Amino acid sequence: MADQAAESFGEVALTYLDGLYSYAMSLSHNTAGAQDLVQQTCLRAMQASRHPVPGTNIKAWFYKILRNVYLNERRHENSSPFVELDPEPEENAIARAKSTDDPHLSYVAKIECRDVRAAVEGLAPKYREVIMLREFAELSYQEIADILGVPIGTVMSRLGRARGELRISLGQAGHA
Repeated sequence: MADQAAESFGEVALTYLDGLYSYAMSLSHNTAGAQDLVQQTCLRAMQASRHPVPGTNIKAWFYKILRNVYLNERRHENSSPFVELDPEPEENAIARAKSTDDPHLSYVAKIECRDVRAAVEGLAPKYREVIMLREFAELSYQEIADILGVPIGTVMSRLGRARGELRISLGQAGHA
């Protein structure tokens, strides 16, 4: 019976892995850090899943765990005397392109992807986080408010501000 519950939990967790990884990348800014965050999130979720709370929004619960893991790691890093000297470079989008893709379309997609990534990364952390949770993780305003521990109005205003800054930034990059 426990094996069946673990298997069911694993299936649910798998549906959120891509979104969790994207969110982790936006927080950590490096592949290894994002992978560690997702792994720790799944481990903690698995441990906590033995005592599920009825009516819990599982998707929002995973994102909240990931955010808490990240914040705890940041607190620990700030109290540590060690500094990472050589962060791992991000994956190259063009390397993932198929050889059968139209070269021009691959190039345009790479440029647009780079510009959007740079624009999102250029946002203040509180705006970047809300954009990632809403636009990439597709969480509701209420779910984001619960994850961040802020009122829904704050989520809405941060999202509006983030979108406005992205419009300006991408407009300057030629994507208006």
